[in-house]
Amino acid sequence: MNQAVTSLEHAVEQLSRDDLAAFREWFSTFDAAEWDAQIERDISAGKLDKLAAEGIEEYVAGVTRSL
Repeated sequence: MNQAVTSLEHAVEQLSRDDLAAFREWFSTFDAAEWDAQIERDISAGKLDKLAAEGIEEYVAGVTRSL
């Protein structure tokens, strides 16, 4: 593990309960934004085209079900 991660882990361990709760909230928002950005990059790069095509084919063939 690199030193930056180890340093962050140590810092998080030192947080008060209130500060840890605030950090969790911030990190959850940050992580979701990073995930969304990665999905957008993958879509733009065409990495999901095959999966989308398969899903559409299954829908047209009637092999899908309602959620």
